[in-house]
This record gives sequence, C-alpha cells and structure tokens, in this order.
Amino acid sequence: MPVAPASGSNTAPRGRADLRGANTAPKGEAGLRGAVLGHPIGHSRSPALHNAAYARLGLSYLYSAIDTEVSDLEPLLARVRAERNWYGLSVTMPLKTAVLPLLDAVDPAAARLGAVNTVVVDRSDPGRQRLVGHNTDVAGIVNALRVAGIGRAPRSAVLGGGGTAVSAVAALKELGAPAADIFIRGVGSPQRSGTVQALDAGAAVGLDCQVRRWEGAAAALSSYDVVISTLPPRAADPLAGLVPPSSLVGKLLLDVAYDPWPSALAARWQGSGGTIVPGIEMLLYQGVEQVRLFTDEHVLITADVINVMCDALGVARR
Repeated sequence: MPVAPASGSNTAPRGRADLRGANTAPKGEAGLRGAVLGHPIGHSRSPALHNAAYARLGLSYLYSAIDTEVSDLEPLLARVRAERNWYGLSVTMPLKTAVLPLLDAVDPAAARLGAVNTVVVDRSDPGRQRLVGHNTDVAGIVNALRVAGIGRAPRSAVLGGGGTAVSAVAALKELGAPAADIFIRGVGSPQRSGTVQALDAGAAVGLDCQVRRWEGAAAALSSYDVVISTLPPRAADPLAGLVPPSSLVGKLLLDVAYDPWPSALAARWQGSGGTIVPGIEMLLYQGVEQVRLFTDEHVLITADVINVMCDALGVARR
C-alpha cells in the first residue's frame, strides 16, 4: 500500500497565490514541477511524501506547496497550462469543488462525486496542455480503514459536508456500508451547499444518506461502527468534551485532519477505548495513487517506494 510524507509551503498575501519557487526548474522533461494547492497550506506533509517517492524512483520531479485561495485558482491554472514544466497538482481544502469548472476534463468517477483532489497535466499534445481532474481521496479513505480493520456493513457517520465528505460517502459505499448519517453545521440555514453536496454524492454512488443536525452529533457518535471526520483542523474539537463517556471499544474514528495530532476528538475517542485512524494514513494511500497518476502509470510503485514514503511521513513501514 502507498504512503505520503512531509511539509513545505509558501505563504502569500490574501487573494494571491505565491508562485515563488514553483517555476524555477528548467523546461523539458527534467525538473518537471508539481505542487499541492490549498489554504492554509503550511501544515501540508504532501511535499515530503511526493519528493521522497520521486527521488526513490529516480525521477527529476520537484513538488512544492502553494498557498492558494479560490480566487487564485483560475490565473494559477492558466499559468500551469501555458508552461511546459508541470506534471500535476494536488488540490486540498477549500478547492476540491471549485476547481472542477476550470479543468479541461474530469475522470468520470470524480465528476460523479463533484470533487477533485488531483489534477494531471496531460502533455501528450505538443500544441496544448490539458488539465485532467481525478479523485484519489476515495482510495485513500478505503485503504486506511481496511488496514485499520473495518468490519462488514458498518454503521457509519460523516462529520462535515465539503469536498472530502463526498469522497467519504463514496468510500463507505465501497466498504459495504448500507447507509450513512452526515452531520453538517448550519443545516436549515441559507448555507446549504454542504447538505446538497452530501446528498448528491450519496445518490451518485447509491448510498442512502441522511443529513443530521450538528447539535446531535456528540450524543450519537458512540452508536456508529465508523465515524469519518472531514472537518478542518480543530473544527471538531468542541465535540470532544460533549461525547458521552460510554465505551467506544470496537469503534473506528478516521480524522482526516492530521495536524495537530492527535486532535481533541481523536484523543477523547482513544481514551474511551476506541480505535483512531490518523489522517496521515489517508494521506499516504491517496498519495500513492497520485504518484501513479503523475507518472502516467508507467512506473511500478514497489513496496520499497511505499516504505520510503512512510519514512518521510514518520509512520510505520508497510
């Protein structure tokens, strides 16, 4: 199974992506560039993950982090299209849905979900580069939970309703969940985009999803076999003190936010006997799939490559 490593990022004035250092490599096949885009991005472990993999594979690929807000995306992608030294981009919060209309093509599975976390630069046409969207988050969640020992037909819940939540819904379907409850802040308010995304994702993959009020999340969590928190760092912390002190033995929590770690919710979960799956595990497995896509699937991702990625992340070898 694949893994991912450590950090690196640039910061930029609000409203402008910082491309310093993102275009310093020579043009051509050598020194091709990639990056992770998001805001904030200083905590990202993706640069370490990718750079470790490419070094072991003997590829002169460079990978950095670019602080990018939604308003930055269109000009940044235009620049990537115009230049000849990019191989791909990783996309994280808050860009996973915003990037869709800016791409030239989207993989059918990602289009069905309405969420992209990977953009491959298709350089096969010498006259024009195309940006193609994919979703490797689903594979990352599925593999992280399988390794953790998730059971069959798990009773499931998702915290949050954004781009990662729709991937969680698809992953739960693949893992055999019969249904999922989705707890979203602000249900019933005018800001219903998360509700719509979650329900659309469930309909797209054939999973019965029910949106629940955020206020009921803490009391309900112990009733699920698996809970996936897709919230940004610290956003789920208020739940930790509200979770009833019942035993969580045999219950899984995957918290996709891996910095700081453990999160307050993860610490409470583990303290009550539950099993926690760090978000870094998801990062590892989705990162392996990204490396495959960025190398045109012509490179064999061996156990040795995966273990180097594990080392870069500071997690146990596979």
